[in-house]
Amino acid sequence: MDYHHIIYNKNGGISRIKINRPEKRNALNRETRLEMAHALNDARTDPEIRVLVLSGEGEKSFVAGSDLTELSAFSPLQLEEFLSTLGQSLYTQFAELEKPTIAMIGGLCLGGGLELAMACDMRIASDDSKFGQPEILLGIIPGGGGTQRLARLVGVGAAMELIFTGTVIDADEAFRIRLVNKICPPGELEAVTMKIAAQISRQSPLALKWAKKSITMGQEVGLTAGLAYEAMAECLLFTSRDRTEGMQAFLEKRKPSFKGE
Repeated sequence: MDYHHIIYNKNGGISRIKINRPEKRNALNRETRLEMAHALNDARTDPEIRVLVLSGEGEKSFVAGSDLTELSAFSPLQLEEFLSTLGQSLYTQFAELEKPTIAMIGGLCLGGGLELAMACDMRIASDDSKFGQPEILLGIIPGGGGTQRLARLVGVGAAMELIFTGTVIDADEAFRIRLVNKICPPGELEAVTMKIAAQISRQSPLALKWAKKSITMGQEVGLTAGLAYEAMAECLLFTSRDRTEGMQAFLEKRKPSFKGE
């Protein structure tokens, strides 16, 4: 597939999707979403890829939201089809990717952009970034997962305040409420993010997969069921060659070479 609205590349076990519509503040239209879905599937099926980094072109915007010209023209039935394919469903595909995902956020991260970032496992942001779910100002609600993921990340009270008021917050406040994992100067964002991505990429892809699945499962079930799932995942990993390699490397005081086997 030829990409016109994103830049997609892979290197050293790291896959990168960069939304490339800076003239539109990287707003997500249908064509961009289709290209993102295609690239995401490539990252999912490539056994060499161990981590995915998502970003936006330019320093002014990660993603400023959905393309409102396109969104405002939907009928209710068209909106339902959109949410179940390229809206809420697409973001869930990022959340359910069995590989760690990092949103590298510079500039505006609003509406659908924040929903997309929240579907990633980690969020690293420049200290001049802005965050918000301003949909209420348009007479609608965050429909791409915002009412669900925001509350799970920052708590119900903080989520309600942000969604009810449409307030846009700065990076310091986003870090304070734990909406983002780290903030750094804009000039260091790329280096900080890629250092973390590289560290993750050196780990066992099987351990990464089951760690992510266990953490995710723990958010959906009670503690007893979550612990049981964790124990099952650990026992499964004990059948892998990566487990043997990791423990042997530790005993031999060398770095492990994980193969995902």
